[in-house]
Amino acid sequence: MTQTKFNDFVDIVKRLRKECPWDREQTNDSIKANTIEEAYEVVEAIDQKDYEELKKELGDLLLHVVFHTVIVEEQNKFNINDVIDSIQTKLIRRHPHVFGKKKVNGSEEVKKNWEEIKLEEGRENLLEGIPESLPALQRAHRLQEKAAKVGFDWEKKEDVWGKVIEEIQEMHEIEQILAKSPDIKTTDELRGKLEKEVGDVFFAMVNYARFLNINPEDALRKTNRKFIKRFSYVENKIKETGRNISQSNLSEMDKFWEESKKLPEFN
Repeated sequence: MTQTKFNDFVDIVKRLRKECPWDREQTNDSIKANTIEEAYEVVEAIDQKDYEELKKELGDLLLHVVFHTVIVEEQNKFNINDVIDSIQTKLIRRHPHVFGKKKVNGSEEVKKNWEEIKLEEGRENLLEGIPESLPALQRAHRLQEKAAKVGFDWEKKEDVWGKVIEEIQEMHEIEQILAKSPDIKTTDELRGKLEKEVGDVFFAMVNYARFLNINPEDALRKTNRKFIKRFSYVENKIKETGRNISQSNLSEMDKFWEESKKLPEFN
């Protein structure tokens, strides 16, 4: 029954491609941004533990998988069966402890074997395959994870924290020099250095988060959501006085901000 439903779904997408003017006009390039958006909507539903919404969003993401494939099939590149065959083959090959005779001692060894098998498959280096289009925090986390799997890592989280402090100090030193620089050319050079130091701070902080078993992308996304809630509270409190937020001042906004922090729904 499930296989029949999936085939019916593929047929629906193919019919849309033929009979709907909008669907017919689309290319892999034209819908790729929508594919990313759908993936993030899946993540949002997971964060909110909204399983009814998750069901819908997974359907939307599945639509994109099939839609991309149908577009490519028209060019005689591959079809949906090739896509499924490819992932099935990969899963079996990369899980020799399940489908073969290899023995492993825990998930860490599984991850290490996974990376070794990927290199055996023809990857030229360990860090290949991490898309540049990933959000920078998430990409930094993945780069560090991959390097750590082969032993390129700090031994203690205290050392990582020391690196965070070191990078913050270096950033601050450049910022202080920049503040005193009257020369435009020197200022431009210093701003370039400052940008690099800010990047180093973020990279070091991501590393520390990894040692705390915290996903930095998840953490920052939750902080963003909390900020939106609290700032909306500030805006609404000011609206209650018959004014908009641009007619307020920092002292008043800070008062309402501190109020929001005391309410459980804003934490």
